[in-house]
Amino acid sequence: MNGLPLQKDDGGGRYPGFSALAQARHWDPVTAAVVRSRMALPPDVRFFTPAEEAAARALFDQLLDQQAEPRVPVVNMVDARLAEEETDGWHYDNMPRDGEAWRASLAALDQEAMSRKDCSFALIDWDGQAKLLQDICDLDRDLWRGLPADRVWSLWTRYACTAFYSHPLAWDEIGFAGPAYPRGYKNLGVDRLEPFEVRDVRPDADPTHGADR
Repeated sequence: MNGLPLQKDDGGGRYPGFSALAQARHWDPVTAAVVRSRMALPPDVRFFTPAEEAAARALFDQLLDQQAEPRVPVVNMVDARLAEEETDGWHYDNMPRDGEAWRASLAALDQEAMSRKDCSFALIDWDGQAKLLQDICDLDRDLWRGLPADRVWSLWTRYACTAFYSHPLAWDEIGFAGPAYPRGYKNLGVDRLEPFEVRDVRPDADPTHGADR
């Protein structure tokens, strides 16, 4: 994957101008190096096929409402985990192992899109993608194309959230100042912030834009 390292957009959000990376001087060297590395160019895709990658990118953009750059490179981060077989160490007994489950569920997603719109999931418009995913989510414990829909939903969202919320761009979006190590926390209690924490300047803004997933 070509391009420049991710850059923070200071133009909006609930914590404008806030940067978790500004706290790096307070972290130990190993932690700082790990966090800074996540802002570098994402790793090349090695696990997903081109068709799977396209479906996964569209899926993650929908699940995380990433509609503009800079995006957290979730698909690359998930791909790296699957390529290295760095899974959660368990899987549901009515689902394949995670790597196989990802291939099967992304193939099913494209099959579902083809049956509805005669094209792959990645080529459906934004609202059409959202409607398709909502229909899968609403199936709950029913089968969807031979797979338990609730388990598929768990697989997708578990990997999506783990990758997204490990990235400094996501921390900036939620006002998280990063690891409090070695300094720790001292102001425990509701609405008691540390000196390195910031208040939400737009508390009424809904970061999910009304999404019901």
